[in-house]
Amino acid sequence: MIRAKMNKAFLKIFGKEEWYLVTIPVFLILLSFIVAAIIIIFLGKNPFLAFYNLLQGSGLAPKPAYGGHKSMLTDFLSLLNYMTPMIFASLSVAIALKGGLFNIGVSGQMLFGGFFATILVGYSGLDWAIAKPLVLIVGIIGGAIIGGLIGLLKHKFNINEVVSSIMFNYIIQYVFSFFIHGYYIDPVSRQSKYISDASRLTLVNVQMFNLKMDLSIGFIIAIILAIAVKVFLDKSRLGFEIKAVGANHKGANYAGINVGRTRVLTMLISGAFAGLAGVTYYLGYFASIQPRVLPSMGFDAIAVALLGNLHSYGIIAASFIISIIDKGSTYMSSKAGVRQEIASVITALILLFSACSVYVQHKIQSKKDNLEYKARKEIK
Repeated sequence: MIRAKMNKAFLKIFGKEEWYLVTIPVFLILLSFIVAAIIIIFLGKNPFLAFYNLLQGSGLAPKPAYGGHKSMLTDFLSLLNYMTPMIFASLSVAIALKGGLFNIGVSGQMLFGGFFATILVGYSGLDWAIAKPLVLIVGIIGGAIIGGLIGLLKHKFNINEVVSSIMFNYIIQYVFSFFIHGYYIDPVSRQSKYISDASRLTLVNVQMFNLKMDLSIGFIIAIILAIAVKVFLDKSRLGFEIKAVGANHKGANYAGINVGRTRVLTMLISGAFAGLAGVTYYLGYFASIQPRVLPSMGFDAIAVALLGNLHSYGIIAASFIISIIDKGSTYMSSKAGVRQEIASVITALILLFSACSVYVQHKIQSKKDNLEYKARKEIK
């Protein structure tokens, strides 16, 4: 009896089909945090305190004290700055998945776009009015080149995009590491030399309300492009072809769609968004490149895209949640004594449960059908 009531209550909250895009991700996030809380309890720590520290570290809850010219607002703006490349990277993954392709090479494409934008624009000394737009253009072109190559290899030689993406990741990582160490290394930080302020996509230490804030130019662009992607996929001919090929490439081919061309264009667009993620990461949130390291954000974006159901608005919300976990992990570690790696565990759990979203939807629908069948049987 109690179980039946619980099932009815669960279905009342999560069982409406028109709300599946919201309710199922929310349920999976709650499930992830419950499992994470159990792990934290086993470590002998207070999970509620740890999660509150995550909010404090990301600017969503006040800290006991702040340094000079800092406040909760400055932490929150820093969160938005960190979140910006995550939105672009997740859109990159989502566009590829919509076309039936798995772009696991987002990290490499980020580095490719970020590296060339750094050496061509970041060290150029150009005025900000030219440098900032040029950074975006170089990033788009750089990411699109690698994405397009991966799509072309898939089309011409049927090379699996996962394999070619991973190989490009390694090639880009080590080749660019050689050039950074050989020509662009900063002897103090052991990273690439810092770019000029004029070319940086984050306005650093802007004084407002007696506070010093970091304002991300890319954040507004990310929100606009996220909306544009939804319109593009829903309203344009190419958007329809991408979704048709992703749903059934044989059926799409039978309907007259050029599957090979569509796949190349899908990866080209996906790579362009990865390039934007790279420039807002390396020439926005950061101002240099760490050699021999691929940004983990390119892999976290897979979790974000899945959590957002490959939907632009869902991706914005999911990026916000994952960024809170990543950004607040350092403060959580210092205050609650919970290892920073727990944040990665939470992200991994979200990825794991997000991969089961279709199964969860199926189980919810099965329970609904079962209850409706029993109700009809009782009436008869």
